[in-house]
Formats: sequence, C-alpha cells, structure tokens
Amino acid sequence: MSRMIFVNLPVTDLDASKAFYSELGFENNPQFTDDTAACMVCSDAIYVMLLTHDKWRSFTDRPIPPATSSEVMLALTCDDRDAVDAMIETAARLGGTADINAIQDLGFMYNRSLTDPDGHIWEAVWMDPTAMGGE
Repeated sequence: MSRMIFVNLPVTDLDASKAFYSELGFENNPQFTDDTAACMVCSDAIYVMLLTHDKWRSFTDRPIPPATSSEVMLALTCDDRDAVDAMIETAARLGGTADINAIQDLGFMYNRSLTDPDGHIWEAVWMDPTAMGGE
C-alpha cells in the first residue's frame, strides 16, 4: 500500500476554508465532511482535513497556535511557474496572504509562499526536473 498524508488544520470558519481550498483546486470529499470537518482532496495521496476548533480539540489538548505563528510550512508542487503564480494570486483574492516569505527564483526552482485565512503556511513550488537530473 502506498503512503498517504492527511494534513489536519484547525480553522475558524469551516465554510470559508472549504471555499478557499476549493478555489485552489482541492476537491471536497463529502463522505468525510460534516458541520465540524471537511476533507479536501489534493491528490490520491494528499488530503487536507479542515477541522473546526471544537473538533480539533477532540484530538488534542495542545493549544491552537495563533495565526501569526509558524507551526509548519507545507510545500505543494505545481506544474510550472505560471501555476505557482496563479495559486498565490488565487489565495490572495480569497483572503489568504501572498508572499509571506521572499520569492525564491533559482532558475531551476521557483517558489512563493502564502497563508490561508487561518494563517497556515503553504508554499507553491515548481522545479525543472531536467535541471535536477530527472526526465
């Protein structure tokens, strides 16, 4: 069995977060969605679970970090540089924050960062596989 990752994120407004991630290209899986949680599918192996604060607290007693903290940074590859820019621009239009870190353009790799409306940090990354010894 191949590995899968479920990224669990506490959110303040479940409906707004579902709309945000939908616009970034994630699909909602209604089988694992209710009024306390939403399963947003990024790929066959990557799922983002958006959890209301009450639901989050049913999993852990640890405090929810403030939106200004950096608990983790999640990087998601994109097909090309334009897709990186489109993801950042879409996030900013939907209430996220674009370019919270400096844009990195190394020629063979290009990445920009964003936060969702709850302050969770994502990076949109494109890498040229030929420059890395790939195809």
